[in-house]
Amino acid sequence: MPAVLSVSAPPLRLHVDRDGVVRAAAQVPSPNFDARPTGERVSLLVIHNISLPPGQFGGPWIVELFTNLLDATAHPYFASLSDLRVSAHFLIRREGTLAQFVPCGLRAWHAGESIWRRRSNCNDFSIGVELEGTDELPYEDIQYRTLARLTRALRRRYPLRDIAGHEDIAPKRKTDPGPAFDWVRFRKLIAGPGS
Repeated sequence: MPAVLSVSAPPLRLHVDRDGVVRAAAQVPSPNFDARPTGERVSLLVIHNISLPPGQFGGPWIVELFTNLLDATAHPYFASLSDLRVSAHFLIRREGTLAQFVPCGLRAWHAGESIWRRRSNCNDFSIGVELEGTDELPYEDIQYRTLARLTRALRRRYPLRDIAGHEDIAPKRKTDPGPAFDWVRFRKLIAGPGS
C-alpha cells in the first residue's frame, strides 16, 4: 500500500501489456472483478471521481474500499459502504500517482447499472478510472497529465471508441466526474504530442 501513497508520478509514456497491466502503476489487487463476457472488446473509457470520506483526500480509505478492507466503524459515512463490493481498474491520486486494482482484460465493478449507446452493463466493455476528487473541486494539473498518459497508453492497446463520465452512463444515479472536470482541457491533452 505505501506505493499508492508515493509522491512520484508515473513516467511520461506508459505501457499496457497484453494482460492489461500497467507495470509503472502501483499494483493493488482487488478481489472485486470477474471475467468479461466471451468475445467482448474494450471500447469505452469511463472517468469517475471518489473521495473518502466525501470531500477528504489522502489516507487509505479508497484502497481499503476497493480491496474489501474498509473498517465501517472508522468514520460514520463508511457504514453506508460496508456491503459494497466495488473496484476500478485505476486510481489517480491528487498528487498524480497511479494505482491499478484490476487488469484491463478483466471486468472491474465500477459502472453499476449503466448504459452507453443503447448497450447496458458498461462494465462488460469499459475500463474505469477513478480520480481522487469531488464534483465541485478543481482537479490537479498532475491528475490531468497522468490521466492523459494513461488514456494514450490504453488507446495504443485497445480500440477505445468513446470516453465518458460516470454521469453519462448512469445519469439518474451518478454525477461524477462532475462540473469540476475540464473535458476540453482533457481532450486537448490526449490529442497533443505523444497521442
